[in-house]
Amino acid sequence: MARLRKRENVNSPGGHRDSTAFLLAQVGAHAASKFGGRLKKLHLSRPHSGILWNLSFSSSITQRQLAARLRILPSRLVALLDELESRGLIERRRNPDDRRRHSLHLTQKGRATVKLIGEISGEHQKELLAALSDDDQSKLGELLHRVAAEQGLARGVHPGYTRLGKSEKTE
Repeated sequence: MARLRKRENVNSPGGHRDSTAFLLAQVGAHAASKFGGRLKKLHLSRPHSGILWNLSFSSSITQRQLAARLRILPSRLVALLDELESRGLIERRRNPDDRRRHSLHLTQKGRATVKLIGEISGEHQKELLAALSDDDQSKLGELLHRVAAEQGLARGVHPGYTRLGKSEKTE
């Protein structure tokens, strides 16, 4: 019965600490921090994992295309790609359609790492949403997809990429 107790100010205006928007931000920050902690065992950052994850769904994407998809500064993406390439997780190959460009490809080690990221992600979701039934989790997912779509967020792309390499003063 305690779960059914009605809380006051759940959807209060003005950014109240119990508002739905605040709770979304609170849970989102918590989830991102916890996920980042889980990735440490792979010696990866959240941006690294997102890049690898996106590359796993894209064959022969250029650096420019990936930067546009992630909405990240191209110069910041190059630095992250350099780090992943130095670890043997990705490789740059000349683009067969335009030799001035490079296409990005996961290496075998990169594909194995993506699989580990998927396992970590599954564990993370299971623990994060343990308080919800399977039906509740499904409904929450549907609702959050609707909110994200209405806000113009790119599916599968964390909006934090746009802030990488920028100072707080420029936002």
